Amino acid sequence: MLRSCALEWTGNWDDYICLVEFAYNNSWHASIECAPFEMLYGRKCRAPICWDQVGERVIEGLEMIEVTNEIVVVAKEKLKEARTRQKSYADKHHRSLEF
Repeated sequence: MLRSCALEWTGNWDDYICLVEFAYNNSWHASIECAPFEMLYGRKCRAPICWDQVGERVIEGLEMIEVTNEIVVVAKEKLKEARTRQKSYADKHHRSLEF
């Protein structure tokens, strides 16, 4: 994604870096099986295109810590699954080095 942005946008990166970060945080990642924003906040990002859902849930105190810990556990599990899947793929194509 950064390569395509670098080719498309020439000049000052300060004008575009927030857009690239927004796109990265809202893109689906295979390792966690969702977007980082969705993993962190438990909902999809409400961009101007999808502001039809109204209302905010306020989480405070101990409940916020519990929810965050649950999200971290889920993220760690998904990353472990992705790491295992990537390792099995690498092991299939591994060859011993001979000199």
